[in-house]
Amino acid sequence: MKLTVVGCAGSFPGPEAPCSAYLLEAEGFRLLIDFGPGSLGALQRYTDMNSLDAVVLSHLHPDHILDACSYVVTRRYAPDAPLPRIPVYGPEGASERLAMAYDGGDRPLDDVYLFHTLRPGAVEVGPFRLTVDRVNHPVETYGMRLEHGGGTLAYSADTASCDALTKLATGADLFLCEASYLETCDNPPGLHLTGKDAGEHATMAEARKLLLTHLVQAWGNEAATVDEAASAYQGPMEVVRPGSVYEL
Repeated sequence: MKLTVVGCAGSFPGPEAPCSAYLLEAEGFRLLIDFGPGSLGALQRYTDMNSLDAVVLSHLHPDHILDACSYVVTRRYAPDAPLPRIPVYGPEGASERLAMAYDGGDRPLDDVYLFHTLRPGAVEVGPFRLTVDRVNHPVETYGMRLEHGGGTLAYSADTASCDALTKLATGADLFLCEASYLETCDNPPGLHLTGKDAGEHATMAEARKLLLTHLVQAWGNEAATVDEAASAYQGPMEVVRPGSVYEL
């Protein structure tokens, strides 16, 4: 498996990073995990944007889905359009939410996307075994575990601390985990992880490498986030950047 970080900014795009979007490839299959604002432009640096084979949306907050609306244009209206429908796996209501964001819901997007509703459990997506479970966020949100060829990637999506996250990340080769908050701040409950939270979950899960993501650049502190995570996790760790590539 090859993981390419397309976007990783938390909550809204930063000056150098689109919002959440991660390209996972194996056996010629290209799976995009989340599709946040700014990521469609950045995606074109790494692949033909119409070469995607499937999309998984962890939840329906705007910073994780909005460029799935922009993507409609290229698949519906390009000179060689219409292109074949692309599978989209997401929480209940994904079809309606994207149609509403695209044009007020006047026309379904079923000519572009083949929607599948996520439920806790496992499903085969191309060559990947995708296991999802509900995590601790105000809207229906799924953390993920993706397995192929003996390698495992775990993705927290957006979440506060929860047992489901530790289970999904157990023994993962790469644990892509959000770290939006700092311990020193008065953070809203049940919303996001701190750097220390991310490190604690990685330790409990015995993850082999921790990749910190979804830092809110406008008011975050990367060095402090790393220090917090390192206080709770002794394994290899780094903050991801747009364009970072990891081989599993």
